[in-house]
Amino acid sequence: MRKPSHVVEIFLNPGEFYFAGPDTRIRTILGSCVSITMWHPKLVVGGMCHYMLPERGATQKMAPDGKYADEAFNLLIVEAQKIGAPLHEFRLKMFGGGNMFPGRDVPIAQRVGERNIEAGHSLMRHHAMRCDASDVGGFGHRSVLFDIWSGHVWVRQFNASLPEQCNSCETKSSCMA
Repeated sequence: MRKPSHVVEIFLNPGEFYFAGPDTRIRTILGSCVSITMWHPKLVVGGMCHYMLPERGATQKMAPDGKYADEAFNLLIVEAQKIGAPLHEFRLKMFGGGNMFPGRDVPIAQRVGERNIEAGHSLMRHHAMRCDASDVGGFGHRSVLFDIWSGHVWVRQFNASLPEQCNSCETKSSCMA
């Protein structure tokens, strides 16, 4: 599908999600956080969530909060189910989970990016959905742009410098069509 003449631009902050139709572009910036995009190619609808942590950790029942992987993903699924299409027809992509502190030896329990990535994979398996493309892990942050009219996701990664490197950033940019 061609780019619409009028595009609604949405910027997701950590803990937010958005689901919309073909006139929408969703952007976000990720460090150790992870975003999952969900897109239906025939209905041309989709959404993105931006979660910060793999789980809430509290046992209290509270309103769903997009800061946590399972709750953010479920908020997307609720929106997808409203349109009546089976979940297996959606295409998923996952981004982020970068190590923001290269050169530091950090225990696995404190490696938030790695834990966020595993939480995303686990949620997709739990819902019998597969990830069509991903750009996760590594060092530094990413800028992500999702065009719902085409299903394309553009990613630009800014690698964090290791202590023995100079302070200039290395970048990589690619489309996860």
